Amino acid sequence: MRAAMQRADFEFELPGHLIAQTPAARRSASRLLCLDGQGGRLDDRQFTDLLTLLQPGDLLVCNDTRVVPARVFGTKSSGGRVEMLLERVVATERAWVHLRASKTLRPGGAMLLPGGHSARLIERDDDLFLMEFSCPVFDFFESHGRMPLPPYITRAPDAADQERYQTVYARERGAVAAPTAGLHFDEALFGALAAIGVGRAFVTLHVGAGTFAPVREQDLDAHRMHREYYSVPAETCAAIQATRAAGGRIVAVGTTVVRSLESASAGGVLSAQQGDTQLFIRPGYRFRSIDALITNFHLPGSTLLMLCAALVGRDNLLRAYRHAIDAEYRFFSYGDAMFLTPGHDALERP
Repeated sequence: MRAAMQRADFEFELPGHLIAQTPAARRSASRLLCLDGQGGRLDDRQFTDLLTLLQPGDLLVCNDTRVVPARVFGTKSSGGRVEMLLERVVATERAWVHLRASKTLRPGGAMLLPGGHSARLIERDDDLFLMEFSCPVFDFFESHGRMPLPPYITRAPDAADQERYQTVYARERGAVAAPTAGLHFDEALFGALAAIGVGRAFVTLHVGAGTFAPVREQDLDAHRMHREYYSVPAETCAAIQATRAAGGRIVAVGTTVVRSLESASAGGVLSAQQGDTQLFIRPGYRFRSIDALITNFHLPGSTLLMLCAALVGRDNLLRAYRHAIDAEYRFFSYGDAMFLTPGHDALERP
């Protein structure tokens, strides 16, 4: 009987100076570590080497979510300061949020917000608070919010982050964290890839702050995955089917794309879908929808690291991370990237 997988199986030591605090000078100027999941081979490349790693007829699938300026500060009616981080908009004037305050807000309690607006607590679910706003939620955050840089970026957001913590193809607002694998692409690189016959399609997954939440349970079977909205449109399904029929590869740009496509393939066949996903991918999972993955380096013990390990094998991945640390790759959201091809038995094909 196989022993239960543990969070400790995915821990590693990362020197703090390798956590990228700012983006590269140019989007596509990042490094790219290639890992062959079958043979375990590692290659140090540049991100623009995708022009030789990808082939005519391949299809890039990208997440077109747009990051909302999701962090605001307000005050309770008693005068205490409150920090609010948007998680999910569920109606025009209602949203689930994270709150940080010296004393927890109680149901019915109100917050005074910038611009003369307010929000009232409806209910609480663990770390999330359902708030009713006095105005449309998205409009309020777009006008008064700050870009929600990840907690491991220790500086305050600046004007450059408004552009650089957003993919060049972001269009569907709703995320509170960027799908970071896409941050490396610029229009020039997309143009060069299109010129050699690499296609592009889109899904939407609104990344929540839960993407940074630690796995609290040591036994992974007990982990409760956070909920995120996703949409896989019919035109993307058609593009994937046409690519497969022609012998091309489906290359996911980021783990959010993987979770979207795999959620939409849960019945065995990819179909156009939208809704919420709590899909937790870890070693032992068989992928139905992708042939390769472009991804950033992920936090120790995170579900994103576990997803990558499912594709290329845990030992292969952790060995690649040790190499990346020795070679001083830049880690996390503004860091460098990896190009992963699947290991033995990682794919499930009809």
